Amino acid sequence: MVRCGAAALRKYSNFIDDLRVYVRGGTGGMGYPNLGGEGGRGGDVWFVARERTTLKSIRQKYPQKRFVAGAGANSSVKALKGEKGKDCEVHVPLGISVLDDNGKQIGELNAAGERFLAARGGLGGSLATNFLPCKGQRRTVHLDLKLIADVGLVGFPNAGKSSLLSKISHAKPEIANYPFTTIQPELGKIMYADYKQISVADLPGLIEGAHANKGMGHKFLKHVERTKQLLLVVDISGFQLSMKTQFRTAFETILLLTKELELYKEELVTKPALLAINKMDLPCANDNLDELMTQLENPQDFFHLLEEEIIPENTLEFREVIPISTYTGEGIEELKTCLRKSIDAQAEQVNEEYRKKKLLLLQTSKEEQTNRSWHS
Repeated sequence: MVRCGAAALRKYSNFIDDLRVYVRGGTGGMGYPNLGGEGGRGGDVWFVARERTTLKSIRQKYPQKRFVAGAGANSSVKALKGEKGKDCEVHVPLGISVLDDNGKQIGELNAAGERFLAARGGLGGSLATNFLPCKGQRRTVHLDLKLIADVGLVGFPNAGKSSLLSKISHAKPEIANYPFTTIQPELGKIMYADYKQISVADLPGLIEGAHANKGMGHKFLKHVERTKQLLLVVDISGFQLSMKTQFRTAFETILLLTKELELYKEELVTKPALLAINKMDLPCANDNLDELMTQLENPQDFFHLLEEEIIPENTLEFREVIPISTYTGEGIEELKTCLRKSIDAQAEQVNEEYRKKKLLLLQTSKEEQTNRSWHS
């Protein structure tokens, strides 16, 4: 079994993508039996999505990880209707799933300003409650972060993802010649001449068995879920994690990456995908590339040569295959252009589907109005 070193685990822990917190709505205010006065309702606890917020900053600011809303005001002679308790608003990052203690998703926040009611305040005392206040809702929830990015870089360790991110964006990820250089996700933005920006997430190196949570598989794979597109980065000379593990050719690497994505969550392999073949500056790279392109044209023709366990149910269909070298800069500009075209095409497809849906709703509405007029 492949294990990450303790140093890698410590460093990854600096990036928090899961936080368990306690939330409690405020208690309602006391009613006033003599005059039929109602106590104010307890305040609510809300999660509010906000940019430039991290789970780490929440943990640092609120080490107790407890969020309690204010109590409702008691009813009195001066104010028969007590005021509502003060709400508690917790700013959370974009891309948060809210899970209950059983792991069931009860909400998510993907855009700035989105709100989720985490704990409702209790009712104030009234005739219905014998003028006694009710306690607010209380529970423990998990804030589970999945990075939102246009493009997710996927590849085995040392494929050159960190180097690629540093070439195409202003991000400065750690780069070195050893496995697991990236042990926490890095985000960068590609800037184009017309001010268009594409966000790219460098997702830490997978290993065989990541879908079964080997290494730190699930911590890494979950961040692929909310990327719009995938960019697989593969070493043209192949990959071997250590002397104890099997060497994999570039073709086998692509199949294994696809298999890991598929086994973790099947719909991941339906995302639009591009393929960057890295390290084209190495000797024999062109010969290896010719062989790989032949294999990618009809992958099924080569399956009989491979172990059955590395063959995915469905192969990824790449919109573009771009040979690159992060060392010499070969193919980098072409890759940026291809990413832009692919993202723009996907956006246009989404817009077209939206337009068709709106048109269908409009036609249905007109038909219903016509039918009502005809029947009347």
